[in-house]
Amino acid sequence: MTIKSKEIEKKETNNDKKKSVVKDKKKFDSKDKKKYENKDKKKFDSKDKKKYEGKNKNSKKKNTRPSMGFNFNNIEKKNKNFMYQNLTKSKCYNSNFMNSNFDFVSFRGAHFKSCNFTGCSFNGAEFIGANLKESNFTEARFENCVFESSKVTEAIFKDAVFINTVFLMTDTDTVKNLNLEDENIRVYKEMPELEMTDELRTTVETVMTNKFVKKARVLDTREGKINNMSMMILLDNFDESTLIKGLNKIEEHTDRDFYTLSYIIKLIKKLQKDEII
Repeated sequence: MTIKSKEIEKKETNNDKKKSVVKDKKKFDSKDKKKYENKDKKKFDSKDKKKYEGKNKNSKKKNTRPSMGFNFNNIEKKNKNFMYQNLTKSKCYNSNFMNSNFDFVSFRGAHFKSCNFTGCSFNGAEFIGANLKESNFTEARFENCVFESSKVTEAIFKDAVFINTVFLMTDTDTVKNLNLEDENIRVYKEMPELEMTDELRTTVETVMTNKFVKKARVLDTREGKINNMSMMILLDNFDESTLIKGLNKIEEHTDRDFYTLSYIIKLIKKLQKDEII
């Protein structure tokens, strides 16, 4: 073999080696790239999954969160408008709500202890199972309000105005400046007895099958019985025939949340005005 042919053979061998190395490198790079991509994809998928799950979790929490009031401690909230708000289970302490509007508000199960409600308006407001201990209602105005099973220990009602207001199963012994002789205040130590016709009773039981009416808890007691006080208030506003027609319409068409008996009263009055009933 000549020197030239040996050199050619050597060159070819070197070229083959280079090709092999390049091929192996490409193979390795491709494999490594896929491995890296898979690893990155897994990382992304894991991150994306957590993000999605977190979003879904938050979304679920948001949807199941009850629509309730607020929590305030030692805060100034003077001259505010809280009309129509659902303050169910709110917890407030030593806060100032002077001259604010609480018309048609539900205070069901709320705690407003040592709060200042001087000059506030409470038209159609309902205090069911509320704790109002040592709160100040000086010069406040209460119209068509109900205090049921509420704590008003040492609450102040100096110069407060009452129109058609009920205190039911609410201890008023330690209340300050409350004139229980006022003809606009009715006090009941226990749930009053009420005779209802079978038709009215059946109508009330039927309207409570509407999930929004049932959820509002304005027609029934904690035990699930018909709330006689609510029925007395409704019969103060409507004759039995009108009330039955109105409740039937409410059972058929109510498709949103509401929180007070005053909502039902206003709705039936609107049905009357529009000549629907």
